[in-house]
Amino acid sequence: MSDDTRNTKEIMELQNRSAEAIRRLVAIMARLRGPDGCPWDREQTLDSLKPYLIEEAYEVLEAMDAGDSAEHCEELGDLLLQIVFHAELARESGRWDFADVAQAISDKLVYRHPHVFGEERARDAEEVERNWARLKAAEKAKKKGRAGSALDGIPRQAPALLRAERTGEKASRIGFDWPDASGPRAKIDEELRELDEAIAEQDAEAIFRELGDVLFSVANLARHLRVPPEDALRAAIARFEGRFHRMEDRLRAEGHPPGEPVELDRLDALWNEVKSE
Repeated sequence: MSDDTRNTKEIMELQNRSAEAIRRLVAIMARLRGPDGCPWDREQTLDSLKPYLIEEAYEVLEAMDAGDSAEHCEELGDLLLQIVFHAELARESGRWDFADVAQAISDKLVYRHPHVFGEERARDAEEVERNWARLKAAEKAKKKGRAGSALDGIPRQAPALLRAERTGEKASRIGFDWPDASGPRAKIDEELRELDEAIAEQDAEAIFRELGDVLFSVANLARHLRVPPEDALRAAIARFEGRFHRMEDRLRAEGHPPGEPVELDRLDALWNEVKSE
């Protein structure tokens, strides 16, 4: 059996398994919302589900950061449940259903990959991104009746650090960017000097503005270094938490009760010890 034949067979088997699993999940969700279903599920609305949608997405990220493959799979299931739940609520109100959701994203993927499903060719990933942006802009113009912006498509509800990264990325697609990482690195120094000036002048409004500029510049540097700033910051927080907990363990061993203030010199010494480990 050739590799192509084996791959085609595996894909067909996956399609069959996936179709059956999705049918079961959609049926379970309809039952939960039905007259003899679950009182809690029946009370939910699209608005009431908003916090769960965000929470489940973050739990997926947490499982990924932990490197727990089984947990990753389980949390993706919880996130998929939210999508099916939203689709069921929309179906009940006669707007659309899960099939419409899947069909819409499938149509979009085919349209935005003409180098795969059409006659166009793309030399590299950068050309794919440019074509994607062009096709997406055409979609927006057709849908809204006006030309869109290169910055369209960044959710305003997204974490600010992620928005900063995506904003710089989208601006770069029309050439508004530094040629390499030295540009945003120098920009950080410039913004820090302006922040120092604002601090020296005790200008609260300027401090607020300049601190934002520093953070935005750091996000741009991260983008040029191909380091997701959201991931890097989460990892830094995790390192801090781990070291802090070990420092607390040593303080307890020395007889310091939890929450009791400790001299800064001693804390610095303990911090350096656990950091060196």
